Amino acid sequence: MTVKTIATTPYDDQKPGTSGLRKRVTHFQQPNYVENFIQSLFDSLPGKENMTLVIGGDGRYFNDTVIQIAIRMAAANGFGRVLVGQGGILSTPGASHIIRHYGAFGGLILSASHNPGGPDGDFGIKYNAANGGPAPERITDAVHARSLVITEYKSVDTPDIDLTRKGIQSVAGMAVEVIDPVADYAALMETLFDFDAIREMFASGFRMRFDAMHAVTGPYAKAIIEGHLGAGEGTVVNAVPLPDFGGGHPDPNLVHAKELYDLMMGPDAPDFGAASDGDGDRNLVIGRGRFVTPSDSLAILAANAHLAPGYARGIVGIARSMPTSAAADRVAEKLGIEMHETPTGWKFFGNLLDAGRVTICGEESAGTGSDHVREKDGLWAVLLWLNILAVRKQGVDEIVREHWARFGRNYYSRHDYEEIDSGAANLLMDDLRARLPSLPASGLGGREIVLADDFAYHDPVDGSTSSAQGVRIGFADGSRIVFRLSGTGTVGATLRVYLERYEAPDGAHDRDTQDALADLIALADSVAEIGARTGRDAPTVIT
Repeated sequence: MTVKTIATTPYDDQKPGTSGLRKRVTHFQQPNYVENFIQSLFDSLPGKENMTLVIGGDGRYFNDTVIQIAIRMAAANGFGRVLVGQGGILSTPGASHIIRHYGAFGGLILSASHNPGGPDGDFGIKYNAANGGPAPERITDAVHARSLVITEYKSVDTPDIDLTRKGIQSVAGMAVEVIDPVADYAALMETLFDFDAIREMFASGFRMRFDAMHAVTGPYAKAIIEGHLGAGEGTVVNAVPLPDFGGGHPDPNLVHAKELYDLMMGPDAPDFGAASDGDGDRNLVIGRGRFVTPSDSLAILAANAHLAPGYARGIVGIARSMPTSAAADRVAEKLGIEMHETPTGWKFFGNLLDAGRVTICGEESAGTGSDHVREKDGLWAVLLWLNILAVRKQGVDEIVREHWARFGRNYYSRHDYEEIDSGAANLLMDDLRARLPSLPASGLGGREIVLADDFAYHDPVDGSTSSAQGVRIGFADGSRIVFRLSGTGTVGATLRVYLERYEAPDGAHDRDTQDALADLIALADSVAEIGARTGRDAPTVIT
């Protein structure tokens, strides 16, 4: 073992949260930056000696370098075994399953999720605990505190291992097993879904396009959709993970997946379209002529989950993040099951899942999952949609319209203002919070306000409280405006504005979403003074 001196403490500018530490690649390439984080993490994990650590990532630039560093440091810090995906590849939900399936102590996931990659792109590291979910705050707090005082790190001087060759290798006496990144995950999916029914649907001529965006789900989707399920060769496009994601932005939204959207809205559209993001935890679902919002997708999956073998007994509850539309709430009410509204962040879902309080969870940012892992899972959502389509023998548009006819429609959209000045963004939110007490009395644009608060969550499992989670303004007719700053970017701040309008089951449900929300969009800009404070006359992205 070699003990090396750390000359800097670079983490005093950002506390790593449950979504991990995300920075530009060049930031991570600073001397000792990666080593500081990993050693601070290992120092904060009592009981790790002789235990198993999982390591993998989404294949982005710098992934392979950090994996080799992490393996050598794991050996020096007393781990007994490392499981690493072949080629360094493991999707985030795939890593969560590997941790749980093999009873690992935890895992390092190397990804910046849906952020761009390449030498000038982003990189990230996060730690998932033994339950397969993101590290709780007690661990991230300890890592941050340790990183501010650390003076040395432990490593071993050994050659790089061969990540291309499956099997067991040794690093300073520690076993390193390079595993197939897909096999265990595919086996899990086969226990949840009716692969025979989906195979039959493809054999009957059903056509699909899955855009892997040159990100991590390419190998998973090729193996499962084209391999196990028999979809035609070429169904999965952009299937090879690339360090720069082929120069694209691996975020499955209507801006960055525009080619898929245009195909699905065109005259030669296949029956079903889907995409996933950089690390495989998000999804985009589009039927022929019908984009399904993530909020609607969550509600429809929950309402139809019983059609898949893994959920045939029904679901016990649903959880959604606060900014996600209330469409799922209406499903939970009709099913007579628990409904939970949580802050954004999968750790809150993890507590509910571990406690057996919910089965299906989702966020409006295209993340959906269930109790099969402790992360959102993009490919899982796509496979559940395929199972539903195969059983109901209907198209996406017909299923969506029947859902609205039964539950009503929540017109819903998110407006993102990206890379705005952080100071201006924080001042906007602070001033908005200060005005909240006066809003209900005055109303807004002639609308009666029934709720104006800064969302706080009281966790029913561990008793913790999370405050200042986003400003909510709710109206008497069920409409909502939500304002929130996002922490997923690496430059400036991202202001997210969520807009929602409910229409009862007997409505026409055929209005353009932005038209249906036009008055709320104007109210949001007016009450928060978005244009004046940010200098932006329009959102960067509308989803």
